[in-house]
Amino acid sequence: MSETFTALVVEKTDTGQAVRIRDFSDSELMDGDVTVAVEHSTINYKDGLALTGKAPIIRNFPLIPGIDFAGTVLSSASDAFRPGDKVVLNGWGVGETHHGGYAARARVPGKWLVPLPERFTTAQAMAIGTAGYTAMLCVMALEEEGVVPDSGEILVTGAAGGVGSVAIMLLAKLGYRVVAATGRPEEEAYLRNLGASAILPREELNGDPRPLGKTRWAGAVDVVGSRVLANVISQIQYGGTVAACGLAQGMDLPASVAPFILRNVALRGVDSVHCPKPRREKAWERLARDLDVEKLAAVTSHARLDDLPRLAEEILAGKVRGRVVVDIAA
Repeated sequence: MSETFTALVVEKTDTGQAVRIRDFSDSELMDGDVTVAVEHSTINYKDGLALTGKAPIIRNFPLIPGIDFAGTVLSSASDAFRPGDKVVLNGWGVGETHHGGYAARARVPGKWLVPLPERFTTAQAMAIGTAGYTAMLCVMALEEEGVVPDSGEILVTGAAGGVGSVAIMLLAKLGYRVVAATGRPEEEAYLRNLGASAILPREELNGDPRPLGKTRWAGAVDVVGSRVLANVISQIQYGGTVAACGLAQGMDLPASVAPFILRNVALRGVDSVHCPKPRREKAWERLARDLDVEKLAAVTSHARLDDLPRLAEEILAGKVRGRVVVDIAA
């Protein structure tokens, strides 16, 4: 007989979609060779879009959203995992086309899972989540392009959000001087506590981009896209790099080729969804080594499944600061 468990489910309606918490059964789960008891999840910008329906993130209905989860393996037909293993999942279409983390149980292909580093609990893994894992991928991209602490200041856009917050923590601990760009001046103390050396009002990056601006940054982590990214690129020093991982302002890029051919600027796209497993594992190993878990705890709040519809609206409005851990069993 199929067991049931609690899940937050998005269902298609005549007028759009509806979110409700209901009993879900093992028989309704999708294909996979590993079943996980989900202990914690989190909420990202993409989850906010999925829950509100403000972008077509969810492709199959009904669907359990949640692009992240961490928990304990219940059963496994994969050689890589056995019952009792602690695992974490980020991306791979989970919460979009495959049932995700907003449920007490998940069944997925084992190749999507990463062993949870011993340093982290499952709650800490979700305080990191896709946001923090993406931030680490961005830091790795800057390092691979030769951007070192002595190169100059690093700009982080969307600084008070999940990716931005973790990126600042990581970069500051690694010795970089970080400038935090934000549209929320009231968050200055928060950002400085994370390790930001200076605060830049977002308005300075919101105007019509010039082909070449005054050089200011050795590198940047951008989650905004559109005009902000174009302005950032125009201000990168010779040989500098921008790691771009988001599109909160838009998918367009009204930029010039000038910074690339006259200043040797590199634009590194950072994908977290289909990132190959070896690189994922490296990113999690680096997080275990380089992330200050005390600072992470200080910027983390907790929520339950029934808080998610409200939090979805808030994260899209830019009102969620830091990281939110969703306690699935609560």
